[in-house]
Amino acid sequence: MWRNVIVLLPVFMCLAAVPGHAAVDLDDINLPPGFSIEVYAEVPNARSMALGPNGIVFVSNRRADSVYAVVPGPGGRNRVVEITDDLSTPNGIAYKDGDLYVAEISRVLVYRNIDSRINNPPEPEVLDIELPSKSHHGWRYIAFGPDGKLYISIGAPCNICDEQGFAKIIRTNVDGSARETVAAGVRNSVGFTWHPTTGEFWFTDNGRDMLGDDTPPGELNRVTEIGQHFGFPYCHGGEVLDSEYGDGKDCNDYEPPAQKLGPHVAGLGVKFYTGEMFPNEYSGQVFIAEHGSWNRSKKIGYRVSLVRFADGQPVSYETFADGWLQRQETKGRPVDLLVLEDGSLLVSDDFDGKLYRISYEEFQ
Repeated sequence: MWRNVIVLLPVFMCLAAVPGHAAVDLDDINLPPGFSIEVYAEVPNARSMALGPNGIVFVSNRRADSVYAVVPGPGGRNRVVEITDDLSTPNGIAYKDGDLYVAEISRVLVYRNIDSRINNPPEPEVLDIELPSKSHHGWRYIAFGPDGKLYISIGAPCNICDEQGFAKIIRTNVDGSARETVAAGVRNSVGFTWHPTTGEFWFTDNGRDMLGDDTPPGELNRVTEIGQHFGFPYCHGGEVLDSEYGDGKDCNDYEPPAQKLGPHVAGLGVKFYTGEMFPNEYSGQVFIAEHGSWNRSKKIGYRVSLVRFADGQPVSYETFADGWLQRQETKGRPVDLLVLEDGSLLVSDDFDGKLYRISYEEFQ
């Protein structure tokens, strides 16, 4: 497979990757013809991303306690600014109308007027949104929908259990009012997005572990009616009744995945391609960051996959970019995706502490 690789160095504020392993060689990243990949910035444990003004990319982490801003600079010398360093599992991040929203496990913070305060951020306000404090699958993913509401994931506090108040995605007004459940029966969603034309809500979900190498599949789901139930903990992947909680249940009573993903690939960030840089065949198609398996005898995932659509429905599931897994050795773990204003695609990697930019040669 043909590939072209460009690395933008030096990054202005070079931050160390996770110690104790060799970084991925970008020559090993496989891409379709005409595409290239480069290091856009180095950000420790880079997780979720949100696009702010003037090309600023806000980046969260999960292992540490910081939130960063990547400020574009001349010649690829992008400046990485640490906005705060005193949070607890700040995985979720979103930007709206000049304000930066950050989700810890049990609360959502907002940094007002962050546009003009990158180098001197204000003290955050705490939104009036009650969230559970359990840490298992407690890292939040958040995003603002086209309806202006804030969507928040609440993962199950377990591998498999049936506990009230968990395993769902909720939405609220910006002030925390009008709370409602958008999707129930969702074990652990760490990525959602909206169809650019229809406005339909789509999300990834990670299936339960300990059912074997190839069961259950990961899920790409679509919400067609607010409050739909997607099966957890009773049914997985639209087809597998749970060995502990499936007794007396029927998978036909729950929403099946719109597209089944590989088993245990850990699909996280998901985005419809809305840019103009890539060839037309990618317009309106879905990219998914697959963080990679741990509950398999042979690892899979560690890639960016592509779900192709026709007439609003998924019709295929294939690899778009891989190489972060080399001979079963982990070199990187994709987490989130972001389409930049120029149409290129950013990929965060929490294992190697990097943001990668994937572009198409016609625009280089």
